[in-house]
Amino acid sequence: MYKTILLPVDLSAPTSWTKALPTALQLGGEGVVLHVVTVLPDFGMSVVSGFFKEGFEKGALQEVGEKLKTWVNENVPNSVTVHPHVLHGRIYDEILRAADKLSVDAIVLASHTPELADYLLGPNAARVVRHAKQSVFVVRGE
Repeated sequence: MYKTILLPVDLSAPTSWTKALPTALQLGGEGVVLHVVTVLPDFGMSVVSGFFKEGFEKGALQEVGEKLKTWVNENVPNSVTVHPHVLHGRIYDEILRAADKLSVDAIVLASHTPELADYLLGPNAARVVRHAKQSVFVVRGE
């Protein structure tokens, strides 16, 4: 069993958690500490940020934080110790950074059914699997 698990979720895509959340809870068992993360992608190139009004990122992070709290309250059993985290940057980089910073034992994440371009895993899941120091469980989505 794993005592501390990181569960990345995309709040706009239920397939990112409908199977992964139960798997994480099962892997952790009683007493698991669940760190749920969602990542707000950054703008990428600095020229792109000029198209958004000042304070957009801060407001977006606050809004995503509220949505994550709601998601946790609606989906994670009250008996589970859960810590929600909103991260900002490249999805796979932030997942890996959080896993190390939070000293988790395992990462449980969903991967969509592959298309030819993905081959086996989506690009974020594949990078997490390749570079994580922790055990990574990939739960195949819809």
